[in-house]
Amino acid sequence: MARGLNGSANGSGSHVPTGREAVEARLPGGVSNLPSAVAGALPAVVGLRTTIPKDRRTAQTLGTEREGHGALIGEDGLIVTIGYLIMEADTVTITDVDGNDWPAYIVGYDYESGFGLVRTEQPIRLKPLTFGDSDSLELRSEAYVAGLGGEKATLRVKVAGRREFAGYWEYLLDNAIFTVPAYPLWGGSALIGQDGSLLGIGSLLVQEALGPGAPAFPGNMYVPINRLKPIFQELVTKGRLATPPRPWLGLYTLEHMGQLMVGGISDGGPADRAGLQRGDILHALNGDVLDDVADFYRKLWASGPAGTAVTLRMERDNDAFEVTVRTGDRARYHRFGSD
Repeated sequence: MARGLNGSANGSGSHVPTGREAVEARLPGGVSNLPSAVAGALPAVVGLRTTIPKDRRTAQTLGTEREGHGALIGEDGLIVTIGYLIMEADTVTITDVDGNDWPAYIVGYDYESGFGLVRTEQPIRLKPLTFGDSDSLELRSEAYVAGLGGEKATLRVKVAGRREFAGYWEYLLDNAIFTVPAYPLWGGSALIGQDGSLLGIGSLLVQEALGPGAPAFPGNMYVPINRLKPIFQELVTKGRLATPPRPWLGLYTLEHMGQLMVGGISDGGPADRAGLQRGDILHALNGDVLDDVADFYRKLWASGPAGTAVTLRMERDNDAFEVTVRTGDRARYHRFGSD
């Protein structure tokens, strides 16, 4: 590997946190209510900045300059963050809690989970975070969200739900963590347990953190750290997984009035080359009727590896039609560093 996204969610629960149950970790007057283990973990939360060349695919949608956070997880300067911050970046800079900048480079990226790994050119002499057990987080569990800045950048939160999340960019997470209240600088922030361990990495701001049927309430979606554990060593050593890549269409799919609608298309991607357009309605894949976005992704990924041709039954301007699309490998569509 060369050196070098926001939505809503569905789910339910028997108890609905109101958000009033969560308070800032640092109280007026400088008194802290942080557990000592959490306070001790905060120096390992770092800032992350990237620059992306203007000619890269994601420059228009995600920007040419991105900022967020990461969590130091190795004494050699290894850091885990959310992948969209580093996607196609040619420079990566880490800022520690003391304000020092550290040049870094991309180590690995996993499209399926959304995790990204970077490493500083020189080790940061700070105690790294250890992986916790994100499965231990249940509805109403308490945890802490932290960005760069120590206690003043830390928020005590409640788990508002554990449920499936389907992102419009061909992304599906089976057991996402939803927290309230919303943390304003969520990208790459660390979800820390009472014991000071790392439980998740911040991905999104969501408007329906409490789930379907509940009043709209903003919160955040965190990718569980347990999702990283089985693939961690392979990402560190190889930069990406060796398993055949999933088939990718380059469609931004939305649910609108009970139908699946194309909300956008990746320029030059498989769907674009096949002539699909924004506003098209998607009905079936290989003859199988599609129930929702998650069902669409599961059927697409079950069709075979990247490069497999799939037949989509579509509707445009009240006219039904079928189109065959040869899927692609998303990793080949994007570029990392000097690749």
